[in-house]
Amino acid sequence: MSATLNKKERLPQLDIYRAMAILGVLHVHATSFATVDAIDSRFYYIINFLNIFFKYGTPSFIFLSSFVLFYNYADRPLTKDLIKNFYKRRLLYILLPYVLFSILYFFVRMYQNGLLNSSFDLWAQMPLFFERLIRGQNYTHLYFVFISLQFYILFPIFLKLFKSSRFLVRWAVPIGFLLQWGFILWNKYELQYTFKGSLAISYLAYYMLGAYLAMNYDKFKGWLTSSWKKQTSGQRAGTVVLWAGWIAVALAHVQIWYNQRLHGAKYDSLLYELLWNLHTVFSAIVLMQLASWLYNSGWKLIVKVLTRIGELSFAIYLVHPLWLFLYREYDLKLNPVTDDYLIWVYGGMVTALIVSALVVQTMFRWIPGSWMLLGSVPRSLKPSSKAPKTPSQKKDTVTGDSKKSVDL
Repeated sequence: MSATLNKKERLPQLDIYRAMAILGVLHVHATSFATVDAIDSRFYYIINFLNIFFKYGTPSFIFLSSFVLFYNYADRPLTKDLIKNFYKRRLLYILLPYVLFSILYFFVRMYQNGLLNSSFDLWAQMPLFFERLIRGQNYTHLYFVFISLQFYILFPIFLKLFKSSRFLVRWAVPIGFLLQWGFILWNKYELQYTFKGSLAISYLAYYMLGAYLAMNYDKFKGWLTSSWKKQTSGQRAGTVVLWAGWIAVALAHVQIWYNQRLHGAKYDSLLYELLWNLHTVFSAIVLMQLASWLYNSGWKLIVKVLTRIGELSFAIYLVHPLWLFLYREYDLKLNPVTDDYLIWVYGGMVTALIVSALVVQTMFRWIPGSWMLLGSVPRSLKPSSKAPKTPSQKKDTVTGDSKKSVDL
């Protein structure tokens, strides 16, 4: 493996993948309250469907993060400079925004709980803040950034192991599932750790799947990127199995939650875990195929919009709960059983996307140092070469390339 990052094929369709993943996240967060409030609505199946079907968002980001890391780094010599630069970038573009947004959302949560008043004691609340910080729990969505940080800590170790053993690469996916489900069973029957969703091992199957696909991308590229008409009969069979399996497990996942929420049905927690796992693993591969098809579709406007959303996806992920909080504060006093309530709920998703995208794009373009809060500046929004360079623009001392956006 002598190729360098300079010669590595760029995969622009991955920005479309990121766009579809963030749309999944936005659908889930926008409908969360409605799954409780609108239980008597005649549209409850739609509300539940939107909330469960789109749960592929965060696992897809985890899979893609792993894929991009291994795709970009697998062929590079694993030197001290490489590791140092890797951690420096994650410190600047992931850890710093995580801490700053944790502070911001901590106060939002205090306000929601009615604690920001004349008797508010900041110092008395600091232990709670740090306790939540080390679990990714200062707001409901920050766990994803927290588990990403865990993966980054482990990444050089995994990379070293995979570069030295083809056996581990070949069996990466089964190993990932075995370790993830071993932890799930251990936690259910013995450990019973409440915040297992904030631990990286709960998502190890996605991490290993991303690593395996990245290191064997040449084998799967034709299948993932070719249109239906250009696929071989074997590739078409694989596509049918993939999409049929995805639809089947996704609908089963939607149905058990519908049965529980509306009818009080009870199922073993492992069934929820299994259907969620299968649904989101299938989704991760489906999105890879769909992103390539869309990129090559010739629909220039759709591709352009989705690409920009994908470029901004990490910043949108960080910011959008603020808009949903404000959106819900402006209470229209709608009856959850009326038809206009569904419109209001979905309006939260649409406006969360539009407002968040406009805000972060404006900040990236016009506010110096916005990378400290929002992460790495997308290529298309970086200042001209005449402007003073930020850390995101400085030359990579390892590869000689301009910095890319952090691989999330």
